[in-house]
Amino acid sequence: MDNKNRASTLMRKTLMAVTGLFLCFFLVIHLLGNLQLLLPAEQAKASFNSYSQLLSGNIFIKIISYVLYASIVIHCLDALIITLKNKKTAGRYAVDNRGKASKWYSRNMGILGTLILIFLVFHFRDFWYQYKFGSLPKDESGHKDLYAIVVAAYHDWWYVLFYVLSMFALGYHLLHGFYSAARSLGLYHPKYVSWVRTFGTGYSYIITIGFAIIPIYIYLTQHVLWN
Repeated sequence: MDNKNRASTLMRKTLMAVTGLFLCFFLVIHLLGNLQLLLPAEQAKASFNSYSQLLSGNIFIKIISYVLYASIVIHCLDALIITLKNKKTAGRYAVDNRGKASKWYSRNMGILGTLILIFLVFHFRDFWYQYKFGSLPKDESGHKDLYAIVVAAYHDWWYVLFYVLSMFALGYHLLHGFYSAARSLGLYHPKYVSWVRTFGTGYSYIITIGFAIIPIYIYLTQHVLWN
């Protein structure tokens, strides 16, 4: 690989790392907001709808949302370009057996990323699009009743299963992605390897479990209301 291509790949990896870490930060904020869904039904409805209304009417949040959309697009495009370049480059050299020692999720980041992208399409369609452009009913406070949409979506067991499996795909993606981002940004120093690995693993577990339990909880507690 010549210096120009090496510099281009390094820049893409750095950009992917930066956008990835921003998305990691967003996941924390998003999880904290969604944990309101674990409150008792009436309290959850009022709290979650007020929270959704607050976010939709805040100019700062709108700016952050545009950064979020751009980060998702850039992260996906960079990952695709780097993957295609790696496949093209791999064919020019002798077989490298180091991959056999790596974790399976590290070798299949492309597959995991594709599964997450498919999930995002459904997620944006069923919640974001419905909230922005759908004809949602209003709750007692006059807010759009996004809570009702969430409960309706998690009424179907197959959707809950799809959501939970997608969160596990996200968790494995985060396990490798966090370490990879730290390396790309030069933060994976031997002195801090143990800390980075511990933090990255703990973060991945918390995000995965935190998001996964929400649809399960709603299905188990609210499903009876639909029968």
